[in-house]
Amino acid sequence: MSEDTNYKGGQGQVLNPETFRDSVGTMDQTGKRKWVFPRKPKGKYTNYRYLVSVVLLIIYFGIPFIKINGNPMLLINVLDREFYIMGQPFYPQDFFILALGAIASIVFILLFTVVFGRIFCGWICPQTIFLEMIFRKVEYAIEGDRNKQMRLDKQPWNTEKIWKKGLKWFIFALISLIITHFMFMYIVGYEQVLQIMAEGPFAHPTNFLVMILFTGAFYFVFAWFREQVCTLVCPYGRLQGVLIDKQTINVFYDYKRGENRAKWRKNEDRKAAGKGDCIDCHQCVVVCPTGIDIRDGQQLECVNCTACIDACDEVMVKVGLPKGLIRYATEDEIESEKPFRFTNRMKAYSVVLMLLIGFLGFLLYNRAEMEAKFIKPVGTSYVVRDGYIYNTYNYTLLNKTNNDREITIKVISPAHGEVRAIGQKSIHVNKDEMAKGSVSVSFPEKEITRAKQNIVIGIYDENGKLIDDYETYFEGPFKLQF
Repeated sequence: MSEDTNYKGGQGQVLNPETFRDSVGTMDQTGKRKWVFPRKPKGKYTNYRYLVSVVLLIIYFGIPFIKINGNPMLLINVLDREFYIMGQPFYPQDFFILALGAIASIVFILLFTVVFGRIFCGWICPQTIFLEMIFRKVEYAIEGDRNKQMRLDKQPWNTEKIWKKGLKWFIFALISLIITHFMFMYIVGYEQVLQIMAEGPFAHPTNFLVMILFTGAFYFVFAWFREQVCTLVCPYGRLQGVLIDKQTINVFYDYKRGENRAKWRKNEDRKAAGKGDCIDCHQCVVVCPTGIDIRDGQQLECVNCTACIDACDEVMVKVGLPKGLIRYATEDEIESEKPFRFTNRMKAYSVVLMLLIGFLGFLLYNRAEMEAKFIKPVGTSYVVRDGYIYNTYNYTLLNKTNNDREITIKVISPAHGEVRAIGQKSIHVNKDEMAKGSVSVSFPEKEITRAKQNIVIGIYDENGKLIDDYETYFEGPFKLQF
C-alpha cells in the first residue's frame, strides 16, 4: 500500500476507508478461513499478562478443593439446586439475591468497558487465558514460532508433520479433558467427580457422555475455532461499539506520530523527510492473535491483549525512536492531546454500581438465618377440646447457616397461643438442611373471634432470639357478631 492510501492527513485516522472494515481479518474474499499464526509475544505487558494468568489459573484449579466451614467455596449445582458462594449456602428462595448480584456484575462490566475498553478480553477472559497461556504455549513448544508453524502447515504430511500435529492434538485433547473435569467440580463438587472417575464410565454412562461432549467442545474451540470466538461469537465484543467513546482507554496507534509510515533507513532524519515514526515493519500485525492491523484504527476484533504494544516498543528501541507509538490511550488523547478525564457517563455508571453493590450487601447481611413455613394440611379442620381450639400445621424449616440449630416455635400474635411439636420434644435442624414435621397450635376459645383468623408464628434459636416468623391463618367455629 502506498502512503497516500494509508493516511488522509488532517482528517483523523482513516486507513483504507473504503475497504478495511468491509471484511473480517481472518477470512478471505471467498469467506474461507485464513489461519492466524501469531508470533510469540514478549515484553513488559506480556510478562504482566502472564503473571495475571498464572494467578487466575491457580484460582480456577484451586477453588474446587477449598472449603469454608465444611462447605465448598463455590458450587453452582443447578440440577440439585445447591448453590454455595464463599462457603455460604444459597437456595432457590434466595434467587433474587443471586439475580441482583448478576445485574451488579453486568453493570460493573459495562462501567469497566466504558473506562478501559475491552481490557477484560485480553487480560481476564477464560477464552484468552486458556488459548494464549496454555494451548498456544504447547503449540510453540512443539511446532515452533510463527515461521516454523507456517512452514509446517504448508509442507506435505510427512513423518515430521504427522508426529508434531499428532502430539499437539493429543495434548490439546488431554488439556480439554482436564478443564472439563474441573468445570464439573464447580457443579457437583470435587468429591463426586473423583468418585465418578474411580467408578468408571460404565457405572455413570450419562456423566461420561456429558464429559466427552464438553471435552469435544473445548477441544474444538481451542484447537480450531480459536479467535473466531472473539470476532464472530462473543456478544461482549459487539457491545464494545456501543459502550466506548473518545474518552475510553484502549490500545491505540498514534497515527499523528506514526504517519506517514515508511521503511527504516539508518541515519535518516525522518522528520525532515516528512516521514512518521512507523517504519512499516508489520511486527504489530504478525503478533496479533486476531489477525488485525491496529494501525487501521479501533476495531471490534481487537481484544486489547497488548501484544502489538510490546512488539512496537521493541522495534522502537532498536531503531532509537521513543516507545509508545502504540499504547494505552484515549482517542481524545491521540487526536487532541486531551488528558483522560472521568466523564459524566462514567460517573453515572459508578453511582448505579455503588447503589447496587450497597443494596446487595444489605440483602446479604440481612439474609434470614432460617426460613420457616407453616401450612395447614389439606382437608384438616379445627378441634375443640377442654375449652381450647386446636389446629395442626405442617412446618418446613430451612437452615441457611453453617451450624446445627435447636429451634423453639412460639405464637407471636395473638397472645395466649401455645405450640406443641408432634412426636418430639424439640426440633433439631442440621446445617444446610431442611427439617419437616407437624405442630399443634391451640388458643382459648375466647381468643378466636372469627372462623379464620390471622396468626403469626415465630421460630427462636437456642438463646431465645427470634430468627424468622410466618403469618398464616387459624380456623375456629363460626360465631355470629352482634
